Amino acid sequence: MAEDEELEKIKRKKLLELIHNRSVDRRVGSLRVCVPTLGWDGLDDYVCEHFGRAPTFTIVDLATGKVEVIPNTSEHMGGSGLPPEIMRNHNVDVMVCSGLGPRAIRMFEQFGIEVYVGAYGTVREAIQAWQSGKLQQATDETACKMHKHG
Repeated sequence: MAEDEELEKIKRKKLLELIHNRSVDRRVGSLRVCVPTLGWDGLDDYVCEHFGRAPTFTIVDLATGKVEVIPNTSEHMGGSGLPPEIMRNHNVDVMVCSGLGPRAIRMFEQFGIEVYVGAYGTVREAIQAWQSGKLQQATDETACKMHKHG
């Protein structure tokens, strides 16, 4: 059993390295960055601390500057699917959030979407913190402790 767990850790580490290495320059790259938000105010909206239950997601295309706000239609909000699936369907490359559970982290990894935690303030401030390297890449160690059941 311990051997299987060690093998799984190695696989996850290699996957994280692959995802990280495929990223383009965060300052000017053609990336779509998503932030879970409280409303519809775009870059001036605030980061929602509860990732899965965020009412909206704000997606910013760093190449074009286009800002798109979409509703959270996941099963957490009475709809279907999970937030990582919604992000994949909207071609998100990077998720910047306050925190999230290990299950969501694993789903994002499977979809090749990088996740960074520790964001707060407005969407604009959260993306600036990510671009300047102030946020931490999500791992099991950085996962929200209240979500350890996943």
